[in-house]
Amino acid sequence: MGQTFAYLRVSTSHQDVKNQRFEILDYSQRNGLRVDHFIEVEMSSRKGSGERMIDHLLQRLNPGDSVIVSELSRIGRSTVEVLNIVKQLTEMGVALIAIKQNMTVSGNGNVQSKVMVTLFSLFAELERDLISERTKRALEAKKAAGVKIGRPKGRTSASKLDGVEEQIRELLRKKVSMASISKIFEVSRGTVYNFIHSRKLRDHDIGRAS
Repeated sequence: MGQTFAYLRVSTSHQDVKNQRFEILDYSQRNGLRVDHFIEVEMSSRKGSGERMIDHLLQRLNPGDSVIVSELSRIGRSTVEVLNIVKQLTEMGVALIAIKQNMTVSGNGNVQSKVMVTLFSLFAELERDLISERTKRALEAKKAAGVKIGRPKGRTSASKLDGVEEQIRELLRKKVSMASISKIFEVSRGTVYNFIHSRKLRDHDIGRAS
C-alpha cells in the first residue's frame, strides 16, 4: 500500500501551517486516511519549485502514493504550474487530493482524472492567452500615449525590450512560451532569449546573480 504525503506551505512567518495541518488531519480522519509524512515549507510562491521543496516531494514519491494539500494554490504559483505538477503526479501513478477544491485526481489514469487534466490544460491555455492579450494592450496604450518603450539609442547593451522587464518576468512566471512573448513584443525569439538571460529575468538567474 502506498504512502500519503501532506504538503503544507505558507508564504511568510506571519502565516501559520497549523491551520493547514488541522484541515489535512481532519480530512484524513473523516476519510479513513493516514498521513505518513508532512512536508512543511515557509516560502513565497514566487520562488522556484526547488526552494519550495516541490522537487524534493516528487523525488520521494512512488507509484501508489498520494499527495494531500489544503488547496491547489499550495503546490503551484499559477494554473500552468499546477497543471504541470498534476500531470507529473498522474504520470507517476500518484494521486492528488486538494481539500478546498474537494478534488481527487487519481494516479491510475481513469477517465475522470483524464477529464480533470484536460480541463486544467484548457484553463492554463486560457490564462496564457489572457495574460498575453493584457500585456499587448498595455503596450499599445503606452505607445498611443507617446511613451517610448526601451532605452535611448546609443546606450551600451540596449535592447528593444528595455523598459518591459516586469511584464516579461510576469509572463515567464506564467509559463508563457518564448514564441508567444516574441509575438507580443514584435521581436524575434533570439532577442527575447538574449534579453531574458542578459537581464536575469528568470527566478533561477536571479538566484545565481545574488
